[in-house]
Amino acid sequence: MARKPKKAKSSGAPAWMATYSDLMSLLLTFFVLLFSMSSVSEEQFKAVAESLRVALAGSSNDSILEDNGSTISDLNTTEVEDIDQANPEDLTVEDSESVESTNVIPQEVQELYETANKYMAENGIESDLTISRDTEGVYIDIQESILFTSGNADITASGEETLSKLSGLFDLFDNKIVVEGYTDNVPMNTSEFPSNWELSTGRAVSVLRYLSEERGISPSRLSAKGYGEHSPLVPNDSDANRALNRRVNVIIMYEDREEVEDGE
Repeated sequence: MARKPKKAKSSGAPAWMATYSDLMSLLLTFFVLLFSMSSVSEEQFKAVAESLRVALAGSSNDSILEDNGSTISDLNTTEVEDIDQANPEDLTVEDSESVESTNVIPQEVQELYETANKYMAENGIESDLTISRDTEGVYIDIQESILFTSGNADITASGEETLSKLSGLFDLFDNKIVVEGYTDNVPMNTSEFPSNWELSTGRAVSVLRYLSEERGISPSRLSAKGYGEHSPLVPNDSDANRALNRRVNVIIMYEDREEVEDGE
């Protein structure tokens, strides 16, 4: 019987390797594209690219072969690990600094604050007032007991004395002044003040009129607001806390000179 001729063995890699190679090339291109759009440094990018080449080649050795078969230096895997262990906050330092910069107290506000503190100490009213500042200006907090009797918007004699001393501070600047009235959450229902809205606004207006009519502060610098019970400093859950919430704030507003000039 004649022998069947043997099939000639095909040379080269199996046919499926072509498809596999194309797939690996696409994956490599995809990851290279991702890293090219990131903010990773050039050194880190090179390390990751080399790592991908090793992984896609199916080699467990950290060294990489050049085309001529010679071995190049071992891959530094430490750089790749550094990428995985990077703190996300470190990658957005500039953004966080930009946000924080918006909360920096302007120099003019700091100077207003220091001047106000010194003035109140020199005039003996620092114990009657609480002073603070933020990016909008300097806040002078006056408790109800210093200015008014309960449920009333008429300034007492002691309140006028305090405001008279305080008004000298406003003569040192030309900034706008906002007077804000606040109450606690105890309901108010009288013919003069049907609610805490009217009481808080009435008290703010009383202080405004005193500063304008009695102390000569220009009306163009003054404005008044009433917040009723709706912006408490502390929860209205005790007599002491409710007393803290019954107050008037006099605010020396910060005016950005560049914004003022642009608006003119």
